[in-house]
Amino acid sequence: MARFAGFSDEAYDFYFELAADNSKEYWTAHKHVYEQMVRDPMQALLDELAPDFAADPSMFRPYRDVRFSKDKSPYKTRQTGFLSTARGVGYYLSLSMDGLYVGGGFRSQDREQVKRFRAAVDDDVTGAELAAIVARLEKRGFTIGGRQVRTRPRGVPADHPRLDLMRREYVNAGRDVDPADAAGPGFVAVLKKDWRALTPLVEWVMANAAPSMVEPD
Repeated sequence: MARFAGFSDEAYDFYFELAADNSKEYWTAHKHVYEQMVRDPMQALLDELAPDFAADPSMFRPYRDVRFSKDKSPYKTRQTGFLSTARGVGYYLSLSMDGLYVGGGFRSQDREQVKRFRAAVDDDVTGAELAAIVARLEKRGFTIGGRQVRTRPRGVPADHPRLDLMRREYVNAGRDVDPADAAGPGFVAVLKKDWRALTPLVEWVMANAAPSMVEPD
């Protein structure tokens, strides 16, 4: 297994240039840069850390699905890697021309999972647990994310003690990383520390709002 040696400036430059010329011609001429400077180092990084998190490593495809989009540019302007503990649950790392973003949590797979998530947030015990996890992550510099309804779900009072979380359909947390911190093999330890900080969130999701074992229709 190849060991992670760092992301070079060429990785970010590749996406800077792709943003300016998102074409098959550019991609074909620079595909070797993508493979050597983005894909291979990220795969090595995921493979190296996967055993520590008992997770399956994967990388998102670099090609956009343009079938139902007005934007017909064929290539994504970032590469995301994922360590999956369950469908839609785990740890992720994204690289773009702007740098690196490290995160973890989950994205809901269906409405039933959203219901389970909100029921757990509403519960005085499990909801308080999640609120405490979120507060600790924010204190460490993570930003809390997850799609929200505009006001609040039906039946949820305006003075709910965890209204921000109740408005969400799922929850995740992430932070920007200075590219200089990822320029060498020492980034393995940096990323491991960040993902360890996110582990309580991932474990809470698995305990209270894990995805169904049955694939939705």
